[in-house]
Amino acid sequence: MERLQALISDADSLLVTNPTDVAYLTGFLGGDSYLLVPRSGRPTIISDFRYQEELEPVKPLVEIFIRRQSMTAAVLEVLSSRSRVAFQAEHLAFAEADALTRQHPGTLLPTTGLVGQLRTRKDDEEVALIRRAIKIQQDALNAVLPTLEPGQTELEVAARIEAEMKSRGSREPGFQTIVAARANGSLPHYRPGRDKLAKNKPVLIDWGAVYQGYHGDMTRVFCLGPWPAKLKEIYTIVLEAHLAAAAALAPGRSTHEIDAIARAHIASAGYGEFFGHGLGHGMGLNGHEDPRLNPMYASTMLQPGHVVTIEPGIYIPGLGGVRIEDDFLVTESGSKNLCSMPKDLKWATL
Repeated sequence: MERLQALISDADSLLVTNPTDVAYLTGFLGGDSYLLVPRSGRPTIISDFRYQEELEPVKPLVEIFIRRQSMTAAVLEVLSSRSRVAFQAEHLAFAEADALTRQHPGTLLPTTGLVGQLRTRKDDEEVALIRRAIKIQQDALNAVLPTLEPGQTELEVAARIEAEMKSRGSREPGFQTIVAARANGSLPHYRPGRDKLAKNKPVLIDWGAVYQGYHGDMTRVFCLGPWPAKLKEIYTIVLEAHLAAAAALAPGRSTHEIDAIARAHIASAGYGEFFGHGLGHGMGLNGHEDPRLNPMYASTMLQPGHVVTIEPGIYIPGLGGVRIEDDFLVTESGSKNLCSMPKDLKWATL
């Protein structure tokens, strides 16, 4: 909170409306609450009766305003003594921003990225929570892998993985678990359905746990028996690209540079056109956040404390896809893989 207050320069306060940012600043994960952070002094969280008791632990940090009217009316009441208020233009809906601008007697200033720039670098406590989420999801998949058999539907497998994660402390999956059987693996963001796992065919699993708000995110591909020759070739290429990019991950390297290492390896093997998404993304309280290892986003320099995924892939329509994803912490001297699950071809053959 003090670091954020130091960034507030052109206004006397910042209205934080992104619930993930509110959680980051206060530890309150309930949502549906705004936070007014003054340039100096105690912040105020604006919430409602549903969260009154849940907010008790944050009282030493913030004033608590329990609204009895609409959120817009409550914000206007809290802002009444503030003349210049910055707001999160990337999050606050236009209609609400317009209403506040018209009714507030002072000046509302759109701003972006103030909290986001703090969130990109994780401290030791945040890294520990991410590690816990990763352990939960790895243990969950390890419990499910021995039970995989031809004839099971994608939805059945996804449900078992999510149940195993919940039983280990993940209140919800970080995203809709992807279980893509056979050729469905060629769809990078496939949604599982009633298609069935088959003998000597691949199954791609992209899954993530959440622990105290912090995310893990991994992908593995398995084959229920011997691998088809083309998929075996693709698996080897993707794994090599993954390892090469991970080995180069270090502070001072750019996000575009790391992406290019994996992309060049896949292209040199003749599959460049089949790798169309970014190499990775930051993660923390959101499953996807800055920095982005993606040529479609501005290039940024990696710094210690960044936690990013490395997830190259090759996707062949009608055949299937291979994506291998782990989560890495950028350290002072290089990087550290926060995941411990194997990814060699022999292990991935069930």
